[in-house]
Amino acid sequence: MTGSEAAVEDGGTGKRAGETVLARVFAAAGRRALDLLLPPTCLACDAIVGQEATLCPACWDGMPFLAPPWCERLGLPFAYDLGPSALSPQAIARPPAFDRLRAVAAYEGPARVLVSRLKYYDRPSMAGAMGQWMARAGSELFVPREDEAGPPVIVPVPLHRLRLWGRRYNQSGLLAREMGRAAGLEVAPQALIRRKRTRQQVGLDAAARARNVSGAFTLTPQGLMAISGRRVVLVDDVYTTGATVGAATRALLREGATAVDVMVFAHAGADTPLG
Repeated sequence: MTGSEAAVEDGGTGKRAGETVLARVFAAAGRRALDLLLPPTCLACDAIVGQEATLCPACWDGMPFLAPPWCERLGLPFAYDLGPSALSPQAIARPPAFDRLRAVAAYEGPARVLVSRLKYYDRPSMAGAMGQWMARAGSELFVPREDEAGPPVIVPVPLHRLRLWGRRYNQSGLLAREMGRAAGLEVAPQALIRRKRTRQQVGLDAAARARNVSGAFTLTPQGLMAISGRRVVLVDDVYTTGATVGAATRALLREGATAVDVMVFAHAGADTPLG
């Protein structure tokens, strides 16, 4: 390469670098201008906040986050520490089909608002922040056990195809995708299908919920390959009576999953610590 050719190449490189810097400056200016016109707002109450996908101080303070000590099986909070692997009366009286359940928050206050906005008010973008919170809250579920060759696979609770058509997205699928992305885990979004169109669970008691979803779930061929011989972390938005995740868990275990843990955003029975 001659000196003149080198000079031309260096000049071209410098020009491209300058254009890149200029593009970044314009992009940053554009974001600032957009924030002035459409400032980011709280996910729960729409108050103006300093950054996207977050809560305002008031909603953050009111968020009923869950933390140990809690029931090893159902994730129900205890008022005081009962020691490792302590079980709640509910888990002893009616042991769930799954191994462990964890949730970000109790199903009240801002947590209830977030679930409602994601599920019923066409706000799929909220799944990003909610899924990241789920990844942090459920981190213990993602660690391979001593007898496991690798980490678990994440599977969302599916919607029936007609309900999916009406809503346009599966909120549990969005949460699973964002949680898997944040945790660095495999997600099998089409592993389960809901073969039976069920009634809405809202308003049904525990027995009616169980009857409603009995036999509702089955595995797809790709789902069988994804879960065979592996532990599954089943994802849903809310845990109420456990009927839905119980039916899904039994389908997964029946078709070859070694164990099932459950991760939800909100837990409807966890508003008051036990004890």
